[in-house]
Amino acid sequence: MGIHIVKPGDTLWSIAASYRSTIEMITHTNGLENDLLMPGLALYIPTSAELPVRYTRIQPGDTLAEISKRWQSSVPLLLYANPAITSTNLPIGQVLAIPSPLRYPIRTLGFIDAFDPPSLSDLQDETGASLTYAAVFTYGALPGGGLTDLEDEQLIDTLIRNRIEPLMVVSNYEEGSFSPELAGNVLKTEQRSVLITHIIRVMREKGYKGVSLDFEFIPPASRKDFTAFVQELKAAMGDLLLHVNVFSKTEDAPDNPLSGAFDYQAIGESADLVTVLTYDYGYAAGQPDPIAPINWMEDIVRYATSLIPSPKLTIAIALFGYDWPGTNQQDTDGMAIALSARNAQQQALDNYAVIQYDQEAQAPFYTYSGNGNRRTVWFEDIRSLSAKYRLMEAYQLGGAAYWRLGYAFPQNWAYLRKNTAIWKEGTI
Repeated sequence: MGIHIVKPGDTLWSIAASYRSTIEMITHTNGLENDLLMPGLALYIPTSAELPVRYTRIQPGDTLAEISKRWQSSVPLLLYANPAITSTNLPIGQVLAIPSPLRYPIRTLGFIDAFDPPSLSDLQDETGASLTYAAVFTYGALPGGGLTDLEDEQLIDTLIRNRIEPLMVVSNYEEGSFSPELAGNVLKTEQRSVLITHIIRVMREKGYKGVSLDFEFIPPASRKDFTAFVQELKAAMGDLLLHVNVFSKTEDAPDNPLSGAFDYQAIGESADLVTVLTYDYGYAAGQPDPIAPINWMEDIVRYATSLIPSPKLTIAIALFGYDWPGTNQQDTDGMAIALSARNAQQQALDNYAVIQYDQEAQAPFYTYSGNGNRRTVWFEDIRSLSAKYRLMEAYQLGGAAYWRLGYAFPQNWAYLRKNTAIWKEGTI
């Protein structure tokens, strides 16, 4: 895979020459604003001569010859991509990287915040080509079962014209936050019946192709009510797509205030697509930490796939990073600022900060001085992204969801173009 970690003395010209690429391509793919580089910066440099990369977990009885045949690869390519293995040393359960012309078929979903939407042109370029669905956040539930309204007609039309399936997000979001009280009330039998009627009406009137439920901080006591809501809504929707977002967990703790209301198995039986919200391990109000450490994510995915069919399951990938005031728990004072992955990268360059990489978490970070104080930024780059797509395919997941469109992350869309086959209606 064409990932280059900048070293002292590197220039865009020297990097382009070594990969037989161009400065223009490297600049565009990585969202660079100028030719400034800093050690630790990860650059993605896909080339036409390089095959896409697939991943598979070694099963009992596998041989390199059989694996290479299955993936239309070759034994020499497998050995080159996986230097720790040999023809006689194939540890069962290990994940192999496979150079292959067969791209990973996935479904992708990008969230659009209607309160801060991306430009419509963003949906017509490389980003739009890499999306199956766009979930428009949000129609808020009202206490009696009604819905708030959105002026989204132009957005829906743009999505459909660009072969992106628009999904209607319905949530318990009111006055700038998710309301547990609202969720508990509207999920009661009578109110949720009214809510489902309104959802079906708006979905049909506006031309949405499905619904994305984003109920957060649901009171644990409403667990059965939320499951019934999912079941009843899907029955009313018929063949249209029902997508459900659930909080992450590694065990079922029904009294947990964040994840207790989500019955993974029951939700997976009714929903067409389920996204586990696998980010905000490091969160804005906490101490500096990775946004989504890979070991944490794998624990969540391992548990989720034991209850939800893998083809229905997607993980959430952050297109953003956090910039905290401080460097650790003791000296962090105040909320982190969210910024796009590209802006986090550019901020490191602008402040001449060396980018470090946590191998265990598979996550980049750096520190810098702002207004006389030390600050810490954790974000995502092509290295951490690659680890997440590797995890997805190792567990044969159905795809990924992204929060949110408008946060620029050119490396992500370049990776998808090179290595995946995005499901579009009538294609895969």
